[in-house]
Amino acid sequence: MTNYRRNYVPGGTYFFTVALANRKSSRLIDEIDLLRHAFRKVHSIHPFDLLALVVLPEDLHCMWTLPENDHDYATRWKKLKAAYSKGSPKTEMRSASRQAKGERGIWQRRYWEHTIRDENDWKRHVDYIHFNPVKHGHVSRVIDWPYSTFHVYVERGIYPHDWGGGDIYNDRNIGEFYE
Repeated sequence: MTNYRRNYVPGGTYFFTVALANRKSSRLIDEIDLLRHAFRKVHSIHPFDLLALVVLPEDLHCMWTLPENDHDYATRWKKLKAAYSKGSPKTEMRSASRQAKGERGIWQRRYWEHTIRDENDWKRHVDYIHFNPVKHGHVSRVIDWPYSTFHVYVERGIYPHDWGGGDIYNDRNIGEFYE
């Protein structure tokens, strides 16, 4: 079995990508209220600061900062996936392996984690999160994707409302990230 190495930094800030097992599904946006409920439930028991989030049909990207003496993001993801799965209709196909382990088969077993190193790394990942719906062709302007913290960033004056609205290589606001 592969030996996955995770970086655990108490009070650290992390970027995550978490995906559905069925990469052609639209389950996450179809069941967005269930996902929101799962986030609230886990957050109430295992707090974290949600810095940025985008939910796409088949995956999500987010950035969290954990409490000062806490590095346990793995438990949060386990509980978040479980809370979502528990409330979701049992319509997914399950492999023999997943059946034997009593798994639902909604989520990919693994997830991508990256520890944020500095302010530039933080900014690049927040930009990546918010631009992702455009990158994948779901919308042509970031502002048009409803399942994103981008709207909060606009309200707070961090991004202009038209940020990421054009050709990524000609948009002066984000061009440096994608060059």
